[in-house]
Amino acid sequence: MTLRNRIIKLAMLTSLLFLADLASAQAAGGGNLSNILMWLVASLILFALLFVGDSLLKLEARNVGADKNGENYSILPNLKDIVRPKVPDFVPKGNLHSLNKGYDIKLEGKAVNNGTKHPKATTFAVKPTDFFGIAPIPKMLVEVGDKVKAGDALFFNKKTPEVKFCAPVSGEIIAINRAEKRAIAEVVIKADEDQTHKVFKTVALDQMTREELVGFMAESGVWPMIRRRPFQLIPDVNEVPRDIFVSTFDSAPLAPDSNILVEGREADFQKGLEILSKLTEGKVYLGLNAKEQPASAFANATGVEKHYFHGKHPAGNVGVQIHHIKPIANTDVVWTVGVQEVMSIGALFTKGRFDAERVVALAGAELSNPHYIRTHLGASIENFIKGNIDEEAGELRYLSGDVLTGTQIEPNGFLGFFDDQITVLLEGKYNEMFGWLLPLAPRPSISRTMPGFLMPNFEYRADTNTHGEGRAFVVTGQYESVLPMDIYPQHLMKSVLIGDFEKMEGLGLLELVEEDIALCEFVCTSKQPLQRILRDGLDMLNEQG
Repeated sequence: MTLRNRIIKLAMLTSLLFLADLASAQAAGGGNLSNILMWLVASLILFALLFVGDSLLKLEARNVGADKNGENYSILPNLKDIVRPKVPDFVPKGNLHSLNKGYDIKLEGKAVNNGTKHPKATTFAVKPTDFFGIAPIPKMLVEVGDKVKAGDALFFNKKTPEVKFCAPVSGEIIAINRAEKRAIAEVVIKADEDQTHKVFKTVALDQMTREELVGFMAESGVWPMIRRRPFQLIPDVNEVPRDIFVSTFDSAPLAPDSNILVEGREADFQKGLEILSKLTEGKVYLGLNAKEQPASAFANATGVEKHYFHGKHPAGNVGVQIHHIKPIANTDVVWTVGVQEVMSIGALFTKGRFDAERVVALAGAELSNPHYIRTHLGASIENFIKGNIDEEAGELRYLSGDVLTGTQIEPNGFLGFFDDQITVLLEGKYNEMFGWLLPLAPRPSISRTMPGFLMPNFEYRADTNTHGEGRAFVVTGQYESVLPMDIYPQHLMKSVLIGDFEKMEGLGLLELVEEDIALCEFVCTSKQPLQRILRDGLDMLNEQG
C-alpha cells in the first residue's frame, strides 16, 4: 500500500536528518547533554511518526476491507506475528486465524468414546422456551393422548404458522406442561419401542427453487434448527442471509468432540452444506480446528470456504469466527447452524425424513463413567445418569449444555433443542474463610494470584460456588483479555444497563449472543450476570426494530 511506503520513507528521512544534525553538533564540540537531548527528541518524533502512520495504515486497511484476510497491515510486526504458533501440516497456508486471547477451563470428567452401551431414553420433550422470539403460548396441533410419528408437527408460532416444530420420535403425547402465565413449557412424548417416521416426498435439490426449498424445510421441522444473527432468532422464511456460518468444533469446557459427532454421517453433513448453499446469495463458511486434525467430513467438505482457528476458548464459538472472517455490519443478517443440525437438514434429502438423532456427551467429574450416547432431540436424562453417579457425590446440579452457558434441569429433565452435552456438577454450598487471601483449594482462574498458572494442563474438579457475591461494577480489563473480538464488553454492558441504544449498537451488541460473553462472565471480578444483561440489550434493540 502506498501509504505504508510514504510513512516509512518519512520516518527514515527524519531519522537521517537528526543523525546528520547530531554529527554536526559533535564536530562543533557540543556537550554530552545536548547530544542526549537531541537523541531523545529524535526518538520521540520518530515514535510519534510510526504510531500515527501505523494507525492510519490500519484505518485505511479497514476502510477498504483488506484486513479481513488475516494480514497484519502494520509498519511494525505484532507480537503474535513474532511468536505465531507453528501451523500444522493439515492447515492450508493463508486461511489460519491465530487468536491470542481467551482461556481454556480444563475440568475433570471429559466424555470418553468407549462405545459403552447405556439405557435408552423413554420420554422426550420439545420445549418452546429453547427458542427466542416465539410466543409463550404457541398454537398447539396435538393433545394429550394423541399418537404421533417422528416428524409430525406439534405446534407452531402464531406469527409464523408456516414454520412447524416437529416430534423428534414417534409415540404418545403424555403431557403438555405449563409454566407461569400458562406458557407452554414442554410437550412430552413417550417413545414407541419401534420407531416410525413421517415420510417426506423429496425432489432433487437442483430442481427446486429457493422458495420451494424454504417451504419444504419449514414444513418438515428443520427450519428452527437455523439461527439468525443478530438476536439469535429463528429466521424469517422471506429473508435471505448475507452468509451462513458453521463451526465444526466446540472449545467450551468438557464439550464433545465434533469428529465423533459426524462419524458415520458424512453424507448427511455434505448434503446439508449443499442445501445451505442454496439458501444464501453469499457463501457458506466452515470454521475448523487448527489444533487437531479435523474429520474428513470437515476437511474435505465441498462448496464452502474453510477457515482454520487456533487459540483458546472461545475460538470454537461461531460468533468469534464470524468476527474474524466477515463481521456483521449494522444492516447485515447472517445465519448460523450447528454440526448436528446440518446433518439433520441433510438427512431430510438423503433419508426423506425428519432425523432428530443426536450424539450427546455425558460429562462431569461426578459421573463414574463419562461417555458418549446416541439418542434423539429432547431426550430425558433420567436413564442416562441412573447408576452412573459417583456414590460419594453430594448434592448435584444437572446442566443441559456446558458449564458456561448450560441450562439447569432436574434429574428427570430433558435435553435442550440445541444441546449436545449433559454436564453434572457438585453444588458448591459452602463458605471458604479467607478464600481470597489463602487460595488453598485449586480452581481455574485467570489471576496469577492463584497457583494454577504454573500447571497449565491441570484438570480441576468443578462445583457451582462463585467464590464471592455481586459487587460494584468496576473496570478491570478482564473481559478484553479473554474476548478475541474488537469489542469493549465492559462499556457495552454498561450501555445496556443505562438503556443507551446508540451506544449499544455502536459498541457491537449486534455481533454478540450469550455464548460469546460467557467467558467474560466467568472471569468477572464484579460477579455481574453478563449473559442476562446482554439478552436484555438484544431484546430492547429487537423491540425497537
